[in-house]
This record gives sequence, structure tokens and C-alpha cells, in this order.
Amino acid sequence: MITWREEFRLGVEEIDKQHKRIFDIANEAYDLLKDEFHLDKYDRIVDIIKDLKNYAVYHFDYEENYMKSIGYRKLLSHKVLHDDFKEKINNIDLDKVDENQDEYIKEILNFVVDWIESHILKTDRLYAEKDLKT
Repeated sequence: MITWREEFRLGVEEIDKQHKRIFDIANEAYDLLKDEFHLDKYDRIVDIIKDLKNYAVYHFDYEENYMKSIGYRKLLSHKVLHDDFKEKINNIDLDKVDENQDEYIKEILNFVVDWIESHILKTDRLYAEKDLKT
């Protein structure tokens, strides 16, 4: 289970709310991985991937517009990271997912948890701190 902690809060209410959504998606994947009674998890994995795609489109657009509104100078390099996330999610091979479902859930979980720890805690914090100074 991936738990929202105060250290993830950036102080931008709407963005914090959106960040909580990626925790929800990660927990859906975690719960699915631990579900021993669900033998064929393919459809639910596809739903999680769709949720990640939708999240990326909505959240990244909102966040990039926010950074633009505060004059954040590292917007373009930040956008590259967002684009990398979207590319990774969009290039998931669903045939491979079907072949080894639990392994793929673990891969998705690792990717999302790493994103939370590296992107939200470090990269997003930079624009939040910039905003607090202005």
C-alpha cells in the first residue's frame, strides 16, 4: 500500500489533490497484485493503464499551465519528464501484459512509486518552492 504523507504536499491545493489520484491508482495496482482470487487480471491491468494515461493527460496539462502562470523557468525540462512518463505508459505492450500479469503489475507499481518519490518529492517541489518565494 502506498500512503500519502504530508511530505508529498506541495501547498498547491489542486495539484496536491491531483497527486493523491496517482496514489489511488498505485493502490489499485497493489490491491490487484495481492488479490489471489482474481486469476485473470488482464482487464483490470488495462483499466489501470488507462487510468494512468488519463491521469497523465489531465494532470500534466494542469501542472504545466500552472508552471507557466508562475513563470517557472524550468518548465520545458519539466515537460520533458512528463512526456517521458506519457511515452512509457503509451508504449506498454498489452500482449506482454497478458503473458505475465503479476510481473507487469509489479513493473507498473515500481514505475509509479519511483515517479512519486523522484518526481513529486524532488522535481515538483522545485516549482512549488519557487511559487512560495514569489
